[in-house]
Amino acid sequence: MIIGVPKEIKQSEYRVALTPAGVSMLASAGHRVHVEAGAGSGSGFEDEDYVREGAIIVKNAAAVWGEADMIMKVKEPLPEEFGYFRKGLLLFTYLHLAAAPELTKALVDSGVTGIAYETIQLDNGSLPLLTPMSEVAGRMSVQVGAQFLEAFNGGRGVLLGGVPGVPPADVVVIGGGIVGTNAARMALGLGANVVIIEKSADRMRYLDEVFGGRIRTLMSSPLHIADAVSRADLVVGAVLIPGAKAPHLVTEEMVKRMKKGAVIVDVAVDQGGSIATVDRPTTHKDPIYIKHGVIHYAVANIPGAVPRTSTFALTNVTMPYALSLANEGLNAVKSSQPLMRGVNTHNGFVTNEPVAKATGFPYTPVGTALSAQ
Repeated sequence: MIIGVPKEIKQSEYRVALTPAGVSMLASAGHRVHVEAGAGSGSGFEDEDYVREGAIIVKNAAAVWGEADMIMKVKEPLPEEFGYFRKGLLLFTYLHLAAAPELTKALVDSGVTGIAYETIQLDNGSLPLLTPMSEVAGRMSVQVGAQFLEAFNGGRGVLLGGVPGVPPADVVVIGGGIVGTNAARMALGLGANVVIIEKSADRMRYLDEVFGGRIRTLMSSPLHIADAVSRADLVVGAVLIPGAKAPHLVTEEMVKRMKKGAVIVDVAVDQGGSIATVDRPTTHKDPIYIKHGVIHYAVANIPGAVPRTSTFALTNVTMPYALSLANEGLNAVKSSQPLMRGVNTHNGFVTNEPVAKATGFPYTPVGTALSAQ
């Protein structure tokens, strides 16, 4: 199989889908890897590093897309890449289609098989290809939140950890999954008062045990969220429903009652956002806007700010699935329930039920779509 790795074109996205070590694994298995010139430079990998491990450097994106049987990316394709779509192409990347009806339509119209990193799910419910980026985003959410709390960035002028005689900041994390746990860990490490709002009693017991009682947990309810958010210096939106749009748990009225100069970091923005006032994604170059006196940070590719760490972490978990797809093609999907759950589109069908519901397309089970080709 020919695997193509184009350069990411999303603004300020410096990650790349494969490290040179990943190329080596695919080449050793007998596959050809075409890497667009300069694709890895943002993560510290030069073209020569890829060539040394068996890659072929291709001068432009059109050639990479045109020659590949499978495209590996990091972020979802942008409209200027839709013209490269064609029937029979495997696209293996983060897609986040629930918040992207135009991309969904382009994949459906072209017949591309879109396998989304974020919906590959093990039988225990875990999301192995989303986890490392959730860890990065969760930790960075507090890092950037602390930055924008500084007065010269428009924030309240509050130090997360306080100092002796001055109380620390209040950090509220909405959602106790991977993002929320890592956000809480960072906030706690910086000395903040941390509250995690979570809907699962079992998860709250786990968090209480993991953090040794050093954080507070609250059962998710509109009353608890409203009260906690009104007291917060930093709110981290960390809600995830696999494949589906994130629910708006923080209403506009709640935001209006927040402290002036407080900060919201909505990590769920690429799934539509969990804060009602997060009405658009931002970029690393223009990361914030202010609404009701509250700073909103809504960058949709937070891990792109630390591309080297993120690229290594991502390749670590994508490679077993990439190898399986390269070796077996769609037969790999038929023999793997996690990969089957990752298929969002195939042969003109939307094959992920939450995506279909969010985008208005008919839902077709993966097995039916595969048998219809």
